[in-house]
Amino acid sequence: MRAYYFDNLEGDQRLPHDSGVEVSEEILTSIGVLHRHIPIDAEGKYEQEVAAVAKERDYKDQDIISISKEGLGDAYETMLKNFYHEHMHEEEEIRYLLEGCAFFDVREHLTERWIRCHTGVGDLLVMPPGIYHRFTLDMGNNSGL
Repeated sequence: MRAYYFDNLEGDQRLPHDSGVEVSEEILTSIGVLHRHIPIDAEGKYEQEVAAVAKERDYKDQDIISISKEGLGDAYETMLKNFYHEHMHEEEEIRYLLEGCAFFDVREHLTERWIRCHTGVGDLLVMPPGIYHRFTLDMGNNSGL
């Protein structure tokens, strides 16, 4: 995963929008965003590691979604726009990428700036309750969460 400040320029949400200013894991941790990389392996050990994180954090529900033009057809663009609307949850949210690449944008509390996290296969992000965030794919146009 690579994190940086969003450039706030107009353009396709799936573009990098890279301001050139990196954001450290320490800054992410300070706003409650946690990152772990759990590589996907043929033996399926990653499933045990993800399950251990879920148990440790006392998660009750989980789902798997696949987002691609091929899989969603005409609903693809609408779904992608819906995911990109900024929102927050009252509960912690966790996302683990099984395939593809995606951007998770989180709003830094003190500055109100968006931090863009470019995630790939094996990246796990935990977003705390009450943080504004949004999601979009990158130009690869597919992701499995």
